Amino acid sequence: MSRTPTPGRYDVDSGTAELLGDADRPGSWVLLVDGTPQSHVDLDDPAYLDFEYVRRIGHAVDLVAPTGEPIDVVHLGAGALTLARYVGTTRHGSRQRAFDDDAALVALVRRELPLPRGAAVRVRSVDARQGVAGLPAASADLVICDVFRGARTPAHLTSREFDVELARVLRPAGIAAINVGDGPPLEFTRAVAVTLRSVFARVCLLADPAVLRHRRYGNLVLLASAAELPLAQLIRRVAADPAPGRVVAGRDLMAFGGGGGKVIVDATAADSPEPPAELFATPLRGRPARR
Repeated sequence: MSRTPTPGRYDVDSGTAELLGDADRPGSWVLLVDGTPQSHVDLDDPAYLDFEYVRRIGHAVDLVAPTGEPIDVVHLGAGALTLARYVGTTRHGSRQRAFDDDAALVALVRRELPLPRGAAVRVRSVDARQGVAGLPAASADLVICDVFRGARTPAHLTSREFDVELARVLRPAGIAAINVGDGPPLEFTRAVAVTLRSVFARVCLLADPAVLRHRRYGNLVLLASAAELPLAQLIRRVAADPAPGRVVAGRDLMAFGGGGGKVIVDATAADSPEPPAELFATPLRGRPARR
């Protein structure tokens, strides 16, 4: 019988991590770093995805290949390996690699929130961009970029040069899924979308309508590929979610980006915006606030 995780605070390389049990879902745990919710995992049901934006990335996992077929996945930002657990459960035999530069956090997750037996996930404690640079060309079906330093995406993971590396690593029909934290007026997300469109033939945006209408800060997911994206299926799945969202693509995405916009390059890249201070002001005691 596996041991029960120990709730509490732990020193990690990037600050202070905290493990909290989810009072609403036995067997589930929330991982925070410096007060920011990073991951939610259900150790009894790895196919369960709690955070809204994670479910949206889960659609890319489901649609990048026929149901149940093994895939090659690269995770940038390991966290508690929520989506790696999901892939391992829904696509047996998949090969997965994860990069996270916080070695102490990786060790904490291995010890307190161990992966299911038989999960084929290789985790390296290295910067995400460095990890991608070392991967062979056309070696991944899906690359998931969910890297946050605190509550912000590091600048060097937002540029065109980085997106070119993502495109190099992906197979012709592969998908890059990028999680972005942003708030009104969504200028950062617009710039990221324009930058992706300068590299990939097809890009779409998945998000909560309230975030798109500049009503609040939230997570937006961008999907990019050299091939056609499964837009009709994405629209159905996102609309049917417990927290229904929108899919923005084609001319609507061009309009969202301003019809042009300035491409982010390494020389001009900046971290994503700081979220509002009040977003994580209330201490968590069970259910996590949504990033």
